[in-house]
Amino acid sequence: MTSPLPASLLFPRLSVVIPCRNEAGNIGPLIAGIETALAPLSPFEVIVVDDGSTDTTPRTVLDMAATRPWLRLLQHPVWGGQSAGVHNGAIAARAPIVVTLDGDGQNPPEELPKLVAPLLDGPADLGLVAGQRVARQDTASRKMASRLANRLRARVLADDTRDTGCGLKAFRRDAYLALPFFNHQHRYLPALFARDGWRVAHVDVAHRPRGEGRSNYSNWQRGLVGVSDLAGVAWLMRRRKTVRATELTGETR
Repeated sequence: MTSPLPASLLFPRLSVVIPCRNEAGNIGPLIAGIETALAPLSPFEVIVVDDGSTDTTPRTVLDMAATRPWLRLLQHPVWGGQSAGVHNGAIAARAPIVVTLDGDGQNPPEELPKLVAPLLDGPADLGLVAGQRVARQDTASRKMASRLANRLRARVLADDTRDTGCGLKAFRRDAYLALPFFNHQHRYLPALFARDGWRVAHVDVAHRPRGEGRSNYSNWQRGLVGVSDLAGVAWLMRRRKTVRATELTGETR
């Protein structure tokens, strides 16, 4: 019979969600780094969402979870994409604040406390803290493609964000789950949170070279889906209408 979870695991302060695919060489050091970085913010949980990996990524996570009860593994039976990983991780999360970072190790876990601090101590209307990479450790072509995409997105959506592709983000779970969900949603979170009336903050974060393996996405793939996604999000922004309701009782008359 499985013993009940302790309260610290049922009610963590933070849920870290890591969507990843075929990151067997990077996921172990990343989890260890998160464990060290978030020790002062315990209790926390880490949810790895394996996106249909064909390598030993799931086995690595399960082996580490044997001695880390705060570590959980979700698995997609087939490839679903990064946004699906973030979304399913947030649904499974037990904490009111969710933090995301990429599974390739390029987002330093040491940045996590700085990222979540505004949500833990800040105003109640702050919904999202978005990391923005400085000194990116990527190829020149990838940086150029990202720069052009971000400029186009900023011009169309006016979301005041220079780097929506950064995997380091922290947000209120309930606010995130109320957003319209679609594939590639994770690249438009600042605009979507602002659309729902939430404040969005930005934090500069470091960036590291990829340790092992290679990216699951090419510049060409990103470009093809980016145009249609941008048009769709622009439509969502225009069609948003908020009407606040007031509850009435018998004493309201």
